[in-house]
Amino acid sequence: MNVVVVLPTYNERENITPLIDDLQREFTQMRHAMSILVVDDASPDGTAEVVRAVQARYANVHLISGAKNGLGSAYIRGFRHAIKALEPDVVFQMDADFSHKPEDLPRLMAQIDDGADFVIGSRYVKGGRIAADWGLWRKLNSRVGNLVARYVAGIYRVRDCTAGFRAIRVSVLERIDLNALRVQGYAFMVALLHAAAMSRARIVEVPVEFVERRHGTSKLGLSDIIEFIVNAWWIRLQSSRLLVKFLIVGASGVAVNLGLFSLLLQLGVNKYLASPIAIEISIISNFLLNNYWTFRWRKVRDRLRVRGLKFNVVSLLSLGVSYTTFVALSFAFPQGTPQVHQFIGIVPATLVNYLLNSYWTFKDDAG
Repeated sequence: MNVVVVLPTYNERENITPLIDDLQREFTQMRHAMSILVVDDASPDGTAEVVRAVQARYANVHLISGAKNGLGSAYIRGFRHAIKALEPDVVFQMDADFSHKPEDLPRLMAQIDDGADFVIGSRYVKGGRIAADWGLWRKLNSRVGNLVARYVAGIYRVRDCTAGFRAIRVSVLERIDLNALRVQGYAFMVALLHAAAMSRARIVEVPVEFVERRHGTSKLGLSDIIEFIVNAWWIRLQSSRLLVKFLIVGASGVAVNLGLFSLLLQLGVNKYLASPIAIEISIISNFLLNNYWTFRWRKVRDRLRVRGLKFNVVSLLSLGVSYTTFVALSFAFPQGTPQVHQFIGIVPATLVNYLLNSYWTFKDDAG
């Protein structure tokens, strides 16, 4: 495979030459065609000039320059240039300050060789570590940022969502609209990971030790932190479309339920029999709509009939909640309108219905 290591730089003059030398040594142990693309954001310390000097020694080192618009912007520019000019099968994301150890590169690539689509050098899986000399603020910033990414943005399965050391198949990047990620700074890490997860990429984490940079200072600023938090909530808002679809289907089920219930009452059917009949018909309607619309993008391993059975089991549990509420209200308020009691019974069952169907019936088995 053709592999390109993308290194975004801004004032990394002291780090870039020894890093490239170390990467070249690792390349000799790998069976792939390896190259390096330095994406320099017009570093005033002359990083680009140093890279040009290094290019005289290594034919597989490439350089592009541009205005400083943030880490995410640099990566997008680098990915696009690499895909167009170097035609890689895999690209690496990697810091240019030795925070990520070059000797870990082959371990990440080995996971790609084994079939992974998106490999993360993870600090927060078993065997992974952060720099021992980090202060309390730095540790909290990393941990809290990762928790925000996992539980606000909803990337629950990944332990280290903010890691910057990654190997990614180009086929995954080609399924993602990079412009739609709407980020320029460090928030790009979470936005790209979320987009990859939504594209059903197989994501694997490899334990690594994250160490302190050798020279220079961190580029993370307050604006990056604000963008990171805003972006996490934006991802959550976008992800809520699944719940919105489920609720729309549920609303159609309510219409079917109440409409049929009223029709059966008019036909003289006893209300205690009409209620479960109306609920079961609405269950069938909801399953078909959820299967072919709400959750159609999910790669569900179960056959259609198994999904239908699971959906019915969940719906029967919901029916129990709904019907119990209906009966209780009917006894508590015998003069009340039956349709109102039926509607109120639907409400508490909706949450149970959504959670069980989303995480069991239509569980996404991709990756």
